[in-house]
Amino acid sequence: MLITGGTGFLGQHVARELIAAGDEPIVVGRAFDRLDPTLAVQVETRAVDLRDHAAVMAACAGVDAVVHAGALCSPTGPRLLVRAVNIGGTASVIAGCRRHGVRRLVFISTPSVVFGGRDVVAATEDAPFPRHFISYYAHTKKVGEDLVREAASDLESVILRPAALFGPGETALLPRLIDMARRHRLPIVGGGGNFVDLTYVENAAQAIALALRCDHAVGRTFTITNGEPVQLWDVLRRVLTALGLPPPGPRLPLFVALLLARLEERAAARAGRKPALTRSTVLLLARTQTYDISAARRDLGYRPRVPLEEGITRTLAALRSAR
Repeated sequence: MLITGGTGFLGQHVARELIAAGDEPIVVGRAFDRLDPTLAVQVETRAVDLRDHAAVMAACAGVDAVVHAGALCSPTGPRLLVRAVNIGGTASVIAGCRRHGVRRLVFISTPSVVFGGRDVVAATEDAPFPRHFISYYAHTKKVGEDLVREAASDLESVILRPAALFGPGETALLPRLIDMARRHRLPIVGGGGNFVDLTYVENAAQAIALALRCDHAVGRTFTITNGEPVQLWDVLRRVLTALGLPPPGPRLPLFVALLLARLEERAAARAGRKPALTRSTVLLLARTQTYDISAARRDLGYRPRVPLEEGITRTLAALRSAR
């Protein structure tokens, strides 16, 4: 089995999950310095840039399944680059699967494809796509889903949408929020009572392993979470308190936060740096996002292995030890 994005946070956990099941995964990526040394000696590695069509197609030779987890997740990255990796890379993976007779493709998407900036409550996989996506990244993932669905006639495909991945080693959202709190720049956006669904990374890897083998999954889309909605700001207060950091606050109205984020994005673009705050991050912090995982439970046999409380405890322990 081949894992694109195999050197990333989710990809490494998928590799461990497959090894535990007796498989011999092949890890595709670029940043092999991020690969856990213990894992590196257990897998075959192939250095491939998702923008290199020929290399991606060649990497698909000799495998029976591909987990396409590779993507550029930056909400503010150059659009041409995000498009080339997320859309072009997905097209190349599909072409490689077709050319080399790969049996199954599991495409890793995001619930952000159905989140348009308003509250989402217990949404199912049938929720409509929004008229406007909260980021270009979300737009490219929707296009990727379209490409995978179009290929379903001659390729067993499954689309998974893991929500808000977290766990030891996560480098995307939580570390940024912790840094903002450390600098006393983490206001409570909106009313502060919004609920969210989180996904401990090992549970997402478990769902991917199920999708690789479950016949009922073919041609389907599944949202993956821990199935335990929580108030976002309660969790963030707990994390910050455990790390000895100041709590979030004061409250900032959503429209003000969106305006400040827009100004920060423009200033960052002029300075050639990453913005400290983006409009997509503001919306993710302010709105309720909960999802119904009944389909994954029923048709994948998905049962989150690590409860939310245990996942938070593990993550806090890792954050403390890294200080």
